[in-house]
Amino acid sequence: MANHNSKAINALLDVMARLRDPDGGCPWDLEQNFATIAPYTIEEAYEVADAIAQNDMSELREELGDLLLQVVFHSQMATEEGHFTFEDVANSIVSKMIDRHPHVFGDGDAITTDGVNQTWEKIKAEERAQKAETKGQQRHSALDGVASALPALMRAEKLTKRAARVGFDWPSTDEVFDKLHEEIGELQAELTENPDQDRIEDELGDILFVMANLSRKLGVDPEVALRRANHKFTRRFHFIENELARDGRSAGQSDLEEMDALWNAAKQAERNSG
Repeated sequence: MANHNSKAINALLDVMARLRDPDGGCPWDLEQNFATIAPYTIEEAYEVADAIAQNDMSELREELGDLLLQVVFHSQMATEEGHFTFEDVANSIVSKMIDRHPHVFGDGDAITTDGVNQTWEKIKAEERAQKAETKGQQRHSALDGVASALPALMRAEKLTKRAARVGFDWPSTDEVFDKLHEEIGELQAELTENPDQDRIEDELGDILFVMANLSRKLGVDPEVALRRANHKFTRRFHFIENELARDGRSAGQSDLEEMDALWNAAKQAERNSG
């Protein structure tokens, strides 16, 4: 099995090298760099998540291939510039996974999920401190390592999780709800007094940040929850469109009252089928 996998990986590496070959390669692939490819990498990761959400294994296999291609693409460009190779990438993650699982590969004794998580976070914290020292940073922050390029909602949840580890957290969800009501009140006040778009954006951001904090306290991934809400909205809106189409009309030929009634019908149909 290992030999078969090696052949498949080598074939993929060869394909990517050929696409990037200045002598007869693909013009589009040759024009790309890390920055131009990064958005595709993010997109492919989300398409993997979507295939998982749809429980579509055929689609998941294809999307994982697309995501793997992204890793190979970045590795090929890094190889060309003399930074690292795909082999370096693979060896790095192998080493990291062995180091972070001493209960499997060493003499660690974390035999529960909580124990594994504690060990994982302790090792990650040590790695972050080591990186900071290597880069000559004088101060190590509890927030180090939370990538700024993450989707804002996901990053907010991770930032609050990091802060909570050092004790900067509300005791319970009650205080979070109080803060949420406070922030909503501030936004409402901003809208009724002398609306300023910059202030409105600031206040709305505060509300979203508190919601990310609430998600963490409830043990819910806010990105997953919002994706679920997006799917729900799409499903119910399609119901509205399909019902109107039976009458030969589109949503633009209806009104809010009728579409709201159809929305409620969609909700009821989901309850009945559930």
